[in-house]
Amino acid sequence: MPALRLSYHSVLYLCVGVLVVHEGPIVQQVATVPNIPESLVFASVRQIGKHIRAGEFSCVELAEFFLDRLKSLGPKLNAVVTVTEELAMRQAKNADRELKSGTDRGPLHGIPYGVKDLLATKDVPTTWGAAPFRDRIIDADSTVVARLNDAGAVLIGKLAMVEIAGGLGYRQANASFTGPGLNPWDTSRWAGGSSSGPGSAVGGGLVPFAIGSETWGSIMTPAGFCGVSGLRPTYGRVSRHGAMALAWTVDKLGPMCRTADDCGIVLNAIAGSDHADDSCADRSYEYPPKENPVEKDASQRYKLATLKDAAKSVQPEVRSNYESSLDVLREFCEIEEVELPDFPWAAVASTLISCESAAAFEGLITTGDIWEMTAEEDHWGIHSSLVIPAKDYINAMRIRPKMQRAIDEFLKPFEAVVTPTLATTAYPNDRPWSEHRRGFHSSQITDLGGAGASTGIPALSIPNGLGEGGLPTGLQLAGRAFSENKLIEIANRYQAVTDFHKATLPALG
Repeated sequence: MPALRLSYHSVLYLCVGVLVVHEGPIVQQVATVPNIPESLVFASVRQIGKHIRAGEFSCVELAEFFLDRLKSLGPKLNAVVTVTEELAMRQAKNADRELKSGTDRGPLHGIPYGVKDLLATKDVPTTWGAAPFRDRIIDADSTVVARLNDAGAVLIGKLAMVEIAGGLGYRQANASFTGPGLNPWDTSRWAGGSSSGPGSAVGGGLVPFAIGSETWGSIMTPAGFCGVSGLRPTYGRVSRHGAMALAWTVDKLGPMCRTADDCGIVLNAIAGSDHADDSCADRSYEYPPKENPVEKDASQRYKLATLKDAAKSVQPEVRSNYESSLDVLREFCEIEEVELPDFPWAAVASTLISCESAAAFEGLITTGDIWEMTAEEDHWGIHSSLVIPAKDYINAMRIRPKMQRAIDEFLKPFEAVVTPTLATTAYPNDRPWSEHRRGFHSSQITDLGGAGASTGIPALSIPNGLGEGGLPTGLQLAGRAFSENKLIEIANRYQAVTDFHKATLPALG
């Protein structure tokens, strides 16, 4: 099928501090770099790498191309905190030198990327999306940034995020000193939190891939809203050394990319044990695996589960796209309808996150920094978490192992469980989110999200069509702990016969 293209939407521009409404897409022209076609904006990592190795352009030219887009379009999406141009040019020049000398570090060699601004970067501010820290420099690279540097990737920007990764209880899009995260498909809509910058930047073709973080939903939501592929790895799969801690026993770091295959490539670079992070699992990871059944036998069939009534109360377009996705999956999967085990998935996840984030950020109150937060509700939201009884946290921790065993037994017969990523398309930025969600909800999707947060299982969101307002919808695959390759394998099969991940925006592509 042909690549999808959008109709025009109302677009908001920030011009000299004045909010101006325009009908149509973002038409800002960005500087072009010789030898680099505009079609590269939404290309996959593998496609870009082939052009580099064919000598069609240099790593420096590629960095300049995406730096131009990041600088010109990033501010219109509130997607960027810091453009790391000087660092990027050093890394790109080094990547060119290495290729000329015969050193190729792999598929990410010379590929530009951005990171959510809770990952420490040497000599570059790390703000956590919060005004009190906008000039703070942590003089070291996080493990993930260091590993991407070792893989030859080129860091071109620190990307926007919800202040303190949403741990203060925000309820609106405008919860960052960089402004509300705007959706590249329609800037009157939200990009999703708390990894709004990574979702918007990848969705808008400002970077080929980015690193986001998820405690509960912060990779899945912007991936679904912005029409990109986002992978939440198993808890402990990726080191969090040098990353802001919101909830120590829940946080995960993961890739946001054009394709599921790209997610595997990036995860291959950043996964693995780390002596600097005691929570990091001592498990190896390889992508693609040496034995790749998709390449070996394209007739292989998988066994998937769907959750009963998962799409019952979602937006009609979300339900229609989900049902169409199931039809595609049935071409190479057996699908069985099931119900999640009866546990308080969401309540346990909420308790763990609230208590751990309160412990992590109680100092914001004692220093008075809490009053510098952008969202009004973030001035007081942490107080309720501070008074949760210790017994509630202890009970949540006691039930957690039972939930982990239960979800593992539930998933054991299946390669993955499949649901819509979200119940609606992206929320409007100009009114309470509750108004947009009214009447549209899925307790099954919420419970599966709670299970992911509390038990640490991986999930992958991939685009599966357009819904209300011509906005993207997503398909979520969740699996057993450390089953990322199986999720990617199934998603690769899906993306091989669909074009939703290739959809481009007339506004930006």
